[in-house]
Amino acid sequence: MIADFEKFIDQVEDPEHQQRVRDVLEWVQTTFPQLEQRYAWNQPMFTDHGTFIIGFSVAKPHMAFAPEGTVMEAFDADIRAAHYNPGKKFGRIKWSQPVDYELLKRIIEFNIADKADCTTFWRK
Repeated sequence: MIADFEKFIDQVEDPEHQQRVRDVLEWVQTTFPQLEQRYAWNQPMFTDHGTFIIGFSVAKPHMAFAPEGTVMEAFDADIRAAHYNPGKKFGRIKWSQPVDYELLKRIIEFNIADKADCTTFWRK
């Protein structure tokens, strides 16, 4: 299902972290089967009609999700409430924290709807 991302997942050193990344990416693909997989800028991402929806990356202390700055602003309170250490364009989920799939679902749904008429990869 996420075969395009296996090389990325294999580079994650900790087997538990690998599994979490795999679980999240498979969840996105299962929940939003219309999204296309793309690997670019050293991260797995999902697009819709050629426009960026969400990307993921990993670091030693966390897994990050990046839905673009506009979405981070729209969901700032929810991301902070989940203690996901928000940045301008991404949130960080510590490996010790549970993944709030409902929050991710709302973020992705927002981005799909908000970019329905977008004809560029990134928002202008």
